[in-house]
Amino acid sequence: MASQTSPGTPDDSGIEAPLALNLGAVQRYMQGRLPGFDTEITARKFQNGQSNPTYLLQTEAGAYVLRRKPPGVLLKSAHAVEREFRVQMALRDTGVPVAKMHHLCEDDTVIGSSFYVMEHVVGRNFSDPTLPGLPASDRAAVMDEMSRVLAALHDVDAATVGLADYGPAGNYFERQHGRWSKQYRASEVETIAEMDELIAALGAQMPADDAQRGLVHGDYRIDNMIYAADGTNCRAVLDWELSTIGHPYADLAGVIMQWQMPPGREGRGLAGVNRRDLGLPSDQEFIASYCQRRNLPGVENFGYYLSFSFFRMGAILQGVRKRGLDGNASNPEHAARLGAFVPDFARAGLAALSRKFD
Repeated sequence: MASQTSPGTPDDSGIEAPLALNLGAVQRYMQGRLPGFDTEITARKFQNGQSNPTYLLQTEAGAYVLRRKPPGVLLKSAHAVEREFRVQMALRDTGVPVAKMHHLCEDDTVIGSSFYVMEHVVGRNFSDPTLPGLPASDRAAVMDEMSRVLAALHDVDAATVGLADYGPAGNYFERQHGRWSKQYRASEVETIAEMDELIAALGAQMPADDAQRGLVHGDYRIDNMIYAADGTNCRAVLDWELSTIGHPYADLAGVIMQWQMPPGREGRGLAGVNRRDLGLPSDQEFIASYCQRRNLPGVENFGYYLSFSFFRMGAILQGVRKRGLDGNASNPEHAARLGAFVPDFARAGLAALSRKFD
């Protein structure tokens, strides 16, 4: 696979237009705060980053990445670049690889919204979990590294790294069910019967709080990771907008959820793929690898956590669709395509409730 840079492809095929970034304002503001901003800078917009528009900045001192909130009216608590900055700062000296944070600007008057500037991490970004072009041994190593980093994240002591207040106490899934139900209703443009049924079923089958609490990423997927250009070690985990103090099984289930999607550019999943021939782990093997690293006997009722992941992603995609309709999406056409998958995620969530992972 061709080498890429975080978190999309920095060439003409991976850049969207229009730029929608006031470069002059960025340059004036960053002068004296980071090297390279005392002369003209250029920017290109990454194709990824539907939620928070992300740009590759080129300066005489080198490259940086700028990530901002999108313009327009936003849902409450959404697009929290301030949280992204804080959590990555906190993780800089842990076993979780993150980009170096340089500067956070919370002054909306500079470019119209908060933004931060971080290190440009050079490496490979795999948007396709089948990992085309890699030998089977490298595929296995890449996925094993994905398991290792996830376990390392969930073993971080949030209080030790200054994140004890990063999320409220209580039943994480109950809290998240309420949050994303409200977000979904706020973005609803038509009745989707399957989503209504799934919301009700998840509420009725809510598991008791087992007191597991820790730092969770919230959108842990292979396309949110940068791997070494010439190796299989992870150099940075990206896109921390949904991170919080919560239940670690939410992240684990999110990985398995993504793999249930069809392969290809849109689904980016592994449904129907002969994983063994490709050197890729089965769902059960990945779960077992994660549990072994964390000294867990296994995960009871994993179908519920998987179902919840489908529900939350459906709610997220509904929000993307609504932003597209309102004219606030980074890429309106892509937002419409993603929004069309909401009923599919709802149906998959209902099916997952009865799936066994023994």
